[in-house]
Amino acid sequence: MTNRHESSAEPPPRPGEPAEVPLEFTAFCELHRPRYLSYARVWLTEHSAAAVAVQQAFAEIAVHWRELMGSSNPTAHAWEILRGTVADHTRQATPAPDRHPADDDLAILHYVVGLAAPEIADVIGTDAASVAGRLRRTMLREASGW
Repeated sequence: MTNRHESSAEPPPRPGEPAEVPLEFTAFCELHRPRYLSYARVWLTEHSAAAVAVQQAFAEIAVHWRELMGSSNPTAHAWEILRGTVADHTRQATPAPDRHPADDDLAILHYVVGLAAPEIADVIGTDAASVAGRLRRTMLREASGW
């Protein structure tokens, strides 16, 4: 017997869309979306291009959500997905051997986006001491090209 008072207010999922989005994933997106967008806007000057890149990254994260949750550092894996997605959108040449793109990312998050070392650590999934050390190293070398 069905309950005639229950109605399905939600439309059925589209092909390729998960049937139900876990609450944890929704919370993850809410927490990281502003910072991810700020990061993407540094590389992609048009707001719409940055938003598309971040949305694609979240879609990829959603596909691998269960695997990420089983990993030792889901935030770090999600950050790598975002970085890869933004890099795909920028189509930049391979950096010089002495360049460290991951360290450049930290400098962007700190000096351009305005995040403190503990906030950066939360975003990329590492510890604040590591971020602080890498920021110092990045500051000591010439940070050109971004």
